[in-house]
Amino acid sequence: MSPVATTTGLGTGSPGDGGAGLGEGAARRRELILAQSKRSLGRRHLAGRVAVALCMVAVAISLAPLVALVAYTTSRGVHALSVDFFTKIPTPAGIAGGGISNAIVGSLIIVGLAAVMAVPVGIATALFLLERRGRIAGTIRFTADVLTGVPSIALGIFAYTVLVEPFAHFSAIAGSFALAVLMLPVIIRSSEAAMRNVPRSEWEAGLALGVRRGRVVRSIVLRGALPGLVTGNLLAVARAVGETAPLLFTTGSQLFNLNPAQPTAAVPLTIFSLGTSPFPADQQTAWGAAFVLLVFVLVLSIVARLVAGRLNRQAR
Repeated sequence: MSPVATTTGLGTGSPGDGGAGLGEGAARRRELILAQSKRSLGRRHLAGRVAVALCMVAVAISLAPLVALVAYTTSRGVHALSVDFFTKIPTPAGIAGGGISNAIVGSLIIVGLAAVMAVPVGIATALFLLERRGRIAGTIRFTADVLTGVPSIALGIFAYTVLVEPFAHFSAIAGSFALAVLMLPVIIRSSEAAMRNVPRSEWEAGLALGVRRGRVVRSIVLRGALPGLVTGNLLAVARAVGETAPLLFTTGSQLFNLNPAQPTAAVPLTIFSLGTSPFPADQQTAWGAAFVLLVFVLVLSIVARLVAGRLNRQAR
C-alpha cells in the first residue's frame, strides 16, 4: 500500500472512531442525567406540593382578618339599615330610630374638598419629579415617603394647630386640609409610578415633532398614565374616607351642615361617638354606620380596579 493510501486511511478512520466515541459519551451522559432526574422526581414533586400548601396557608392567614372583619361588621350592622337610617339625623342619646344622613353629607363634603386640594398638587408634584433630577427631587421623594408613615393623629394635631387654634373655630375645611395632607404622599408616589410607565420614547417623539412641552404632557404623558392615576387617586380617597383621628381635632361636630366653614359631621366621627355610648340603640347605629363605611371603601377600591382595567384595554 502506498504512503498516500495509508495516510488517507488513517485520516478517515481516526475521525470516525473519535466521533463515535463522542456520541457514545454524550448518550451515556444523557442517560445518567435522565436517571438522576427520575430518582429526584418524587422528591421535587413533594417539595412543590409543600411549597404550594405553605403559600395557601399564608394566603388564608392574610385573608382571615379581612373576612372576619367583614363578616362581623355585616352581622352587627346590617340590621340597622333602613330608609330612615339614610334619610334622618341621629336621635337623642338612647332613643332608637335615628339615622346618619348628616354624617354621610358631611363626609362627602370633607373628602370631596380634600380631593380637590390634594389631587392637583399631587399630580403636579409627580410631574416635577418625573422631569427633574437632583437634590430637590430626592428631598421631595424622601418627604413623601416619610409622610406616608406618619400617624394620622399627628396630621390631625398639625391641622388643629394651623387652622383651628388660630381662629378658635372648628370647620370642615380644617378636616379636609388634614385629609389632603394624608392623601398627598400616596397620590405623589402612585402618580409618579404611573407616569414612569409611559415609554420615554413617546415623550421624546412628541418633542421632536415640535409639539409644546405642555401639550406633550397633556396628550401623551397624562393620557398614557391615566389608568394608574385613576387607581392611585381613588385608593387615596378610600384611605382618607375612613380616617377618624384627623377629624377629631378639626371638625368637632355632629350637626347637619352644608357650609364647609362651619363644624360638620362625618361618618367616622359618628362611629366613634355612638360606638362608645352606653346605650344599645346608639351602638346599633354605630355598627350600621361602620357597615356603610366598609361597603363604601370596598366598592371604591373595586371601582378603581375596574376603571383602571378598562382604561388599560382602551389604551391598547
